[in-house]
Amino acid sequence: MAAINVTLPDGSVKQVPQGTTPYEIAEQIGPKLAKAAVAAKVDGKVTDLKRPLDRDVALEIVTVDSPEGLEVLRHSTAHLMAQAIRRLYPGTKLAIGPVVGERFYYDIDCPKSLTVEDFPAIEAEMAKIVKENWEIRREEISKADAEALFREMDEPFKLEILEGLQDGEISLYRQGEFVDLCRGPHVPTTGYIKAFKLLSVAGAYWRGDSSRPMLQRIYGTAFPKQSELEAYLQRLEEAARRDHRRLGPALGLFSFHEESPGFAYWHPKGQILYRTLENFSRELQEARGYQEVATPWISRSQLWEQSGHWEHYRENMFRMEYEGESLAVKPMNCPNHCLMYKEQTRSYRDLPIRFAEYGPLSRYELSGTLHGLMRVRGFHQDDAHLYVREDQIEQEIFGVLELFDVVYSTLGLKYSIKLSTRPEKFLGTVETWDRAEQALMRALEKAGRPYEINPGDGAFYGPKLDIYVTDALERVWQCATVQLDYQLPERFDLTYVDADGSHKRPVMIHRAIFGSLERFIGILVEHFAGAFPTWLAPVQARVIPVGINYFEYAYGVAEKLKRMGIRVEVDSRNEKVGYKIRDAQLQKIPYMLVVGEKEAASGTVAVRHRSRGDLGAQDVEAFGRAVADEIARRALD
Repeated sequence: MAAINVTLPDGSVKQVPQGTTPYEIAEQIGPKLAKAAVAAKVDGKVTDLKRPLDRDVALEIVTVDSPEGLEVLRHSTAHLMAQAIRRLYPGTKLAIGPVVGERFYYDIDCPKSLTVEDFPAIEAEMAKIVKENWEIRREEISKADAEALFREMDEPFKLEILEGLQDGEISLYRQGEFVDLCRGPHVPTTGYIKAFKLLSVAGAYWRGDSSRPMLQRIYGTAFPKQSELEAYLQRLEEAARRDHRRLGPALGLFSFHEESPGFAYWHPKGQILYRTLENFSRELQEARGYQEVATPWISRSQLWEQSGHWEHYRENMFRMEYEGESLAVKPMNCPNHCLMYKEQTRSYRDLPIRFAEYGPLSRYELSGTLHGLMRVRGFHQDDAHLYVREDQIEQEIFGVLELFDVVYSTLGLKYSIKLSTRPEKFLGTVETWDRAEQALMRALEKAGRPYEINPGDGAFYGPKLDIYVTDALERVWQCATVQLDYQLPERFDLTYVDADGSHKRPVMIHRAIFGSLERFIGILVEHFAGAFPTWLAPVQARVIPVGINYFEYAYGVAEKLKRMGIRVEVDSRNEKVGYKIRDAQLQKIPYMLVVGEKEAASGTVAVRHRSRGDLGAQDVEAFGRAVADEIARRALD
């Protein structure tokens, strides 16, 4: 048998017989590696651990604790769950079962409407299949044979998936009596799956289309060790405690109603939080030369045709017809800002021009994807578009990154950056895209910012920087974005007069710091568990009189503090002091000020902080000055 060369990550080369598997090579390297291995990366592509090698390759063993290894483990657990459900509920039809982050799901059409009460039986059957330790085998057959197989199995969703695939070899995976249409890879046997848990069940339309069948989506997760699974479940419990969909209404911030799906109702306290964040952004931008504008929220379709959104984004827009005209609610501000730029002749000395806008935007999201403030149909962005000369790109991107630093450090959030490059469908030329991507890379390197490449995930009109925020639970959220755009200036024929009198195209930078304010507030609610820093808290202090005789003094204290710029309220309910303090704690109010006979006589308040406890008696004005300073500094607790 011919020999092949296998290059390992350290650069060493192993010569092995053709047909050797990655698992056998892992065994040669060491038993510890072989035990931890679940898949292999062959020439950069993750594949099955026991798939024979037939040529010279670069090989990396994928262990179960790596991101790729965890994805393989969870994908295999999705198959394990589907097999168990099929055994327990004959006649179940399978749709799709992908991995999403730390979870997997499988969409199924089951004769029984499953609930969480059914999970123990399904998990027990899964454990039985693990114990049976079935080999998970990859098979490759023709499309015609695959169609015949799934027709015989009466699997309509698999047949529909096959219809969309090109002719050629189709891969299947078998484990015992179970077979599924799948690209793979998978762990070698069901016995590799050690720790798993089913989490929830929800409805999901087939292919996200409300006119198609409603399926049951079963979510689960898997980890290499039981201890890791238990730690994850504890994090889930903490996340549920912090869930903005629960805390928002409980704290009087916002609510949702079926009459307006995907649109938040902002209550007075929520509006204070909203405006405080918006004004924070506005203050920072005004200091950096941004000019605030406001543009129409409905425009003719011609505007969106000119910008390219009608072709590339129309299905995500709210559209309407009136008096024979096609109109759309704006999903973004950039085309309108281009019209404003074009109203005047611009000189090279005028650039950069920085337009900022805080107006409402709307995007059509499928009803099944709506999720509190995290996925809505109506939202606001702290949106800005910068029109710059090519020689100003690095300087302006540097300034935007500095703005991110100020905002996120003030809020105690860590962030990372990904550079998203040219997608398959794009406007413009490859050369223009290459130039734009290189400009972003130079700006990042000049700013000393580490970044990752996210290939193929750029917007259709230009590459972008995506800013990922890490919250208190170590969850990662995509928030801010910076997009470099050579296309819209071309489409709108934007120019400036250069020093030599020639007309040149500006480069456009799309930029948002918070991204969607709604989504960002949802993230902050969960990050702080509703206990916002004092400067953000809708109510910063609550005065608690110990009895009706001290109401007048309590209201006097409140008025003094209000004049010092502190948001304060008085709890004048006929309740015990202990009850009032507990309620203020539940409402996450930073400061509780108890007042009675002693405080009224001495002009003081008994201060209690929600996390630091009893802070003792303090002069009202001294307390007010200290809190006003805390607010002015935007201090974190």
